[in-house]
This record gives sequence, C-alpha cells and structure tokens, in this order.
Amino acid sequence: MTLTEKILARAAGKARVQAGENVWVRADILMTHDVCGPGTIGVFKREFGPNARVWDPNRIVIIPDHYIFTADSRSNRNVDILREFVKEQGIRYFYDVIDDPNGHWVFDPTRGPLKRQYGSRYAGVCHTALPQKGHTRPGEILFGTDSHTCMAGAFNEFATGIGNTDAGFVMGTGKLLLKVPETMHFRLEGRLQPGVMAKDVILHIIGEIGFDGATYRAMQFDGEGARGLSMDDRMTIANMAIEAGAKNGIFEFDEKTREYVEYRTRLNGTQTTYEPVERDRDEKFIYELVVDLSKLEPIVACHPDPAQRRLAKELGHIRLDRAYVGSCTGGKTSDFLAFAQVLRGRRVSIDTFGVPATPEIVQELQTTDWDGQSVWGILVEAGVQMTENASCAACLGGPVDTFGRLNTPMKCISATNRNFPGRMGHRESQVFLASPMTVAASAITGRITDPREFLS
Repeated sequence: MTLTEKILARAAGKARVQAGENVWVRADILMTHDVCGPGTIGVFKREFGPNARVWDPNRIVIIPDHYIFTADSRSNRNVDILREFVKEQGIRYFYDVIDDPNGHWVFDPTRGPLKRQYGSRYAGVCHTALPQKGHTRPGEILFGTDSHTCMAGAFNEFATGIGNTDAGFVMGTGKLLLKVPETMHFRLEGRLQPGVMAKDVILHIIGEIGFDGATYRAMQFDGEGARGLSMDDRMTIANMAIEAGAKNGIFEFDEKTREYVEYRTRLNGTQTTYEPVERDRDEKFIYELVVDLSKLEPIVACHPDPAQRRLAKELGHIRLDRAYVGSCTGGKTSDFLAFAQVLRGRRVSIDTFGVPATPEIVQELQTTDWDGQSVWGILVEAGVQMTENASCAACLGGPVDTFGRLNTPMKCISATNRNFPGRMGHRESQVFLASPMTVAASAITGRITDPREFLS
C-alpha cells in the first residue's frame, strides 16, 4: 500500500484498502476557522439537535484566522459565534483573538493595520498554527474546513479539506466516509540551488501535470531530495497539492519530522504519541515523475491559475503594481528570511506587503538579529509594510479594508498559493505566484525578476 492507503486502512480498522474503495475512517482532529466554523456549527446543530454534544471536545481545534483584522461587523461576529460554541461544548483548543472568554471581538481601524490587535492565545493562520501548536502528528487523520488543510501532509499524515456538511457530520460522530484516492508518485532527487525554493518545486510539478492533473488523487513526495528539504519546505509543497486538484499530499516520515513533532507536542502539552507509516515495496502508483531539484530555476505561475508556469527570467517585461509575502504558503519564518536575504540593503520600488502567518513568526522576525539589526527592521527599512496582525489577510481577498487587498485592477506578485480571478480582491487584477525570493527581487525592480540577479 502507499502511505495514504496505509493511514486510511488503519483509520478504517482494516488490514488493507485499495484505491477506489469506500471506507469509513475515524478522525483524529477536526479543524475549523471563522469562515467555515459558523456554518459547520449550524449543520451540526441542525442534524444532531440544538443540545447535541460534539464527539470529542479534545479533538476539535478552532482557529479564527481569515477575516479577522477588519471592521466588517459580520466578520467580527463570526469569531463571537465560535467563542459561544466553544464555551457551550467545553472545547479545549480554541485560539481566540481576544483573552476575555465573555468578550466580543471588534477590530479598531483607528489604531491602524500594522500594530498588534490580538490577545495572548491568538494563533494566526490555521495551517501554520496547527503544527506550531502540536496538532499535526504522523499517521493520523486530519480533516479541516479549508482546502489547504493538505499542508499537514508534510508530517506524514492524511490531511484534507472538507465542506461544512461533512465537517458537521465529523463534529457529531468523529467519522467520515471516504473513497481511497489513487496515488501519484513524485520522487525528488538532488538539492535546491541558490535562489530556488520549495515554492519553485511545487509550481514546477503543477506546471507538469496541470491544475487538475491530480484531481481526487494523493500526491506522494519522497526520495533523497525530499529528505533534504526542511519541514517548512515540505509544508509549502504539501500545501499546494490542492492546486493540482489533489485530495491530499504526503511526505515520508524521517528524523526531521520526529524532531519537529516531538518538540511541538511537548512545548504545547498536546498528545505526544503517534505511529508513522513507512513505504511498502508493493506500492501501486497511477503516475510517476522524477524531479531533479538541482536543475530547477525560479518559477512564476502566471494569471489565471497555478499551472501557468514560466521561468522568472523570461518575464522581465511584465511590470508590477504590488508585491505580497504571507499566507500559510509564504508567511513562515524561513520565507521571510529568504525574502530579507534579497532585500537587505536595498529598497522596494512598488507597494510591498508582509504578513507573517503567526504571532510566533512575528516575534522571531523581530528578535532575529543580523549584524545588530532585526530581520523585521531590515524589511521595514527596505520599504516593506509589515503588519504584526498575523492572519490570512489578502490571500483570500476579504472585506475591502483587509490589509494588502487588491481593491483596484493591478498586477501583483505574491508568495501565496492561489491566483484565479478575484482571489486577492478585485476580479480584474492579475496575481503572479512566486517564491519569497522572487517576490523580493521583483519588488526591487518593479517587474518580474529572477532573484539570482541579486544573490552573490
């Protein structure tokens, strides 16, 4: 069996499963957030009754993160709905925006978008916060009401996005009926060269197979090249499996996985036991592709979908209006360090926005010292508008006052994960997806630029 099949077989209580088989699986974690959480709660109460109890209050994780730092009253109210449900059900893992369990969330626009407006438990972007808070464990099943839940596949688990109806059912029963997906095999070899990042790897792969090339399939990443990647790199690649239509993406378990998971679970007091899955000799794949990481170059996905792959060096004629670094895909500490590596000692020439994925990342950037100056300070000095309010921000568009949102037709180069029309705001805008390094180089020149032009 493949890695995905082995996890699903275990969760179904079966010795074996095969692609195409329908099986009932037990959930280990259900995650929801402020956009889909109220709808999921509504389905749960409608189907199980107004006084029903969730299947396990210790296995539900609720992380408000999408439409948070906005004066939109309905968005603010969504967070309050989550808080009320958490109190009613006794849910343990709720990463609230405010500290007062009886309070109400209201964003204050008069304080501006840059300075912190959240409490001590706020966790930021759900997909980045889940591993940071110790909720991603090898061999487990993670369901989330968000398509990019597949990012947790970096940790050798089956992680996939589901809709509100399915999530309401899981909330009440802890189970879900799934069709076992076929598995596509991506063997990574070699090592990334300077100026090339994990984002370039997944954009290359999506360019090879198409934005629908993995529809309802598992994407398995392994090989020496995969083992050489950091956990942040693996998260970036697994995150965008959905951009090829995949049901999930998954990596092998290794020492890097173990170190990360064991540190995070101990740090946060979450469950420390887990059982990873390893590769079998009799794996059956529907497709195979070998990717030599050492031969990749900086890549850009052009409007209007992530499969529109071009080399960055071929697109210097495209003038830009905005640059953006952030989201679950491009807002991790390592993403900002790469961003700062290119920008250090230089200035951006277009509006450039930086949105760290979590408060922890904000702190790391503000306390990491490069020759007497914080990385945060280096970015601000370069002209980047950096906000302490970690969230999804403009990645999903959001209300018109969302930080970094494209409110007029413009061309934006972004380290986010999706670029269909209207994704980051205005429907007539064009979003070009790229690595944080490519975004940095392009922000300096005002046109799409290969970051290797700025690396010594």
